[in-house]
Amino acid sequence: MAEGQSDSLRRLLTEAHGRLGLRCGFRLWDDTRVPADWPENGLRIAIGDPGTIAALIRSPRLETLLGLVVAGRLAIENGSLFDLAEARPPGKLGRLARTIPKSAIFDVLRRFAFAPAGPPATIVRHGDRASARAGDAATNKANIAYHYDVSNAFYRLFLDAEMVYSCAYFAEDHHDIDRAQRDKLDLICRKLGLGPGMRLLDVGCGWASLLVHAAEHYGVHATGVTLSAQQRDYGVERVRRAGLSERVEIRLQDYRQIPAEQFDAVASIEMGEHVGQDNYPVYAAQLHRMLRPQGRLLLQQMSRGAAGANTAPGGGAFMESYVAPDMYMRPLGETLGFLERAGHEIVDVHSLREHYVWTVRPWLDTLQRHRETATRMIGEEQWRIWLLYLAGAALAFEQNRMGVHQILAVRPGPDGASGLPRSRTGVLGLDPALDGAAAAPGQVTLR
Repeated sequence: MAEGQSDSLRRLLTEAHGRLGLRCGFRLWDDTRVPADWPENGLRIAIGDPGTIAALIRSPRLETLLGLVVAGRLAIENGSLFDLAEARPPGKLGRLARTIPKSAIFDVLRRFAFAPAGPPATIVRHGDRASARAGDAATNKANIAYHYDVSNAFYRLFLDAEMVYSCAYFAEDHHDIDRAQRDKLDLICRKLGLGPGMRLLDVGCGWASLLVHAAEHYGVHATGVTLSAQQRDYGVERVRRAGLSERVEIRLQDYRQIPAEQFDAVASIEMGEHVGQDNYPVYAAQLHRMLRPQGRLLLQQMSRGAAGANTAPGGGAFMESYVAPDMYMRPLGETLGFLERAGHEIVDVHSLREHYVWTVRPWLDTLQRHRETATRMIGEEQWRIWLLYLAGAALAFEQNRMGVHQILAVRPGPDGASGLPRSRTGVLGLDPALDGAAAAPGQVTLR
């Protein structure tokens, strides 16, 4: 039976390869190659067992396909999902597929439809969807721990030297991720108008990259909050090594539990996606409450509905099942509406969409190159999840299905005054690419 299955699938794939002009090969579970002369080092899809085809026939959905990749039953050899997408055939795939002989299709259906589908991949969800949507505190904490408490060593493996896990800012034509992340941190500080003695709050502070940068280069007193115990521990030690313990505090704390105190500036970098679909008004109101009058907010956040009719919200079934169960992304306009209703005045919106492609590709390349190290840290299945996650993200940003923006806002004073400088440069500061201050360690920059 297995030989018949292999033969029927080989015939179908051979027809598909020739008629669709596919730029990848196939390898079946019995080591059958399609085409037989496909280069050994060429991009190839490996099908691990007959049940893989049975599973796809019974549930022909993207989630099924990705789940089989996570389980290791489908594999992309000599490349990544990103490479596979770039190798897609020209023209309308559906129209071309209809030219494949029906006899070849029916033979595969007949032989695989009732075969055992095999085990699925592991799916991890903390709490139900309703709890995540509402921003339930316990569910949020469990979801953050699942994604961020993998291990600090794992994130250190593929992130930049500053440990920044968010979109970088490639201000000039280069591919240096370390430089781009430093420029991003400096860009944030300049937009916030930071200077010596000011108080900065970073909501969702990660591994303390912005806190340390702002304290070292702008002389601020900084407070960060995170729900990740490993991030907090790493950040505290990092602050201690930098000799900044008297000026930087890191709390293991939900943003809703921050005491009734106000700051000169508030930043929240790619954290708003995790607060819960229905809880965003609470988040926006809390950011407003924590700002002093005429204080600035810098929010960096991913969005969906980046252009045209693409208005699908959320992180998608794969993200919710395997990566970040609480992630929810909305069109930019909806986010701006929530911020305005909370009392913020929108000052500037800066799109960094294509910068995210340039950010994610080095992360993906590093994890592919260091497979043995990564799998020793997190296991084969999690490693495959991360490859799919990063490759899918790079594609989504490249194709304008997702966006990311830096939103600068201010809390007007009681009389409505913003307190902002008159000139645009005075508000946003000089671009790091046009000014050498960002590259001068230890230099305090006044804006």
